[in-house]
Amino acid sequence: MSTATIHRPQTFAEAAHALAVATAAGQRVRIAGAGTKLGWGSPGDEPDCELRTGGLDRIVEHNAGDMTATLQAGVPLSLAQRTFAAAGQMLALDPPLMLDGAGEPTIGGVVATGDSGPLRHRYGAPRDLVVGITVALSDGTIARAGGKVIKNVAGYDLAKLFAGSFGTLGLILSVNVRLHPLHESSVTALAAARDPAGLTRAAVQLAAAPLEFEALDVAWRAGRGGLLARCAGPEAARRARRAARLMAEAGLTDVDVADPDGQLWERQRAGQRSLERAIVRIAAAPTGLGEVIAATEAAGATLVGRAALGCSYVEVDPAEVANLRRRLPPGSMAIVLDAPAALRAGIDVWGTESERDAAALDLMRRIKARFDPAGTCNPGRFVAGI
Repeated sequence: MSTATIHRPQTFAEAAHALAVATAAGQRVRIAGAGTKLGWGSPGDEPDCELRTGGLDRIVEHNAGDMTATLQAGVPLSLAQRTFAAAGQMLALDPPLMLDGAGEPTIGGVVATGDSGPLRHRYGAPRDLVVGITVALSDGTIARAGGKVIKNVAGYDLAKLFAGSFGTLGLILSVNVRLHPLHESSVTALAAARDPAGLTRAAVQLAAAPLEFEALDVAWRAGRGGLLARCAGPEAARRARRAARLMAEAGLTDVDVADPDGQLWERQRAGQRSLERAIVRIAAAPTGLGEVIAATEAAGATLVGRAALGCSYVEVDPAEVANLRRRLPPGSMAIVLDAPAALRAGIDVWGTESERDAAALDLMRRIKARFDPAGTCNPGRFVAGI
């Protein structure tokens, strides 16, 4: 059990001061929001203290007319969505919200881990929706970039650097985000396939269709897969029927149109989390989906993913992670997210050293040295012990 002292700052100044004091004392700091993803990334060094952002929980601004908002890092994502929904808007991030009562993810945690859901197909990842950011660095500096700049770090796009950095560069204090119209309903075309190559061809064809899908997902389990295309907004039903026809023309079977479709997408999101097995997030070319599915089958695993983006989430026995990785197409990246704590020690979360790009690793190390030269923030949690 960790003996780290837990700090819950209520202001930006308190958070920055806590980091500065820890750095001056040579302490290691674990940065966390609600703690729903503490198991993600490498275990890292045992922290001396922990900074939790739960006290930074204000929705500072919601500019409905400009479709932007400023959120402190500790704001629960579900609370932000309810606030925006009252104005007919949404933050287009839909990762799974809860897992076995573990708590609700905060906006800072979602950005820091680059978490997302099916809406990523149309609206992008967290790094694409954050237009400004305020962070605390390990020396106590508060830096801002994007809108309403007070102090900027010249030459760096802070929002994109901190998105997906797992808290290794500093503490996210708040983010400025762009919003989108909230559609009250949606309709989904869906179809089945037993051939990974056929499913891949159909997914590539649907991705090129001018139908403005909210989401285009795939699923695979026990020798059978599916393709789901979600439509919302004007003439959603007509566009979904068109998508269904394209699926049939591509050779898929059991073609249908679901309205309402909420349960379908809840299942897709649920496939991105696991309590008893490992979740491996795979990045590969969309045309390599068939090979990713074949690797999934060989490992006795299941898959959900973003068909047009090449982003897949595979639920697999932790003992089969290495087997899964060996069978993936060249150039793929496979990162372990969820895994039982007792089994994580034997897993290389970020992949083997031979799979890593040496130039990219050198750049990551130099960025870490620039922002956190003392190694205070989440040391060892990122790739290659960064």
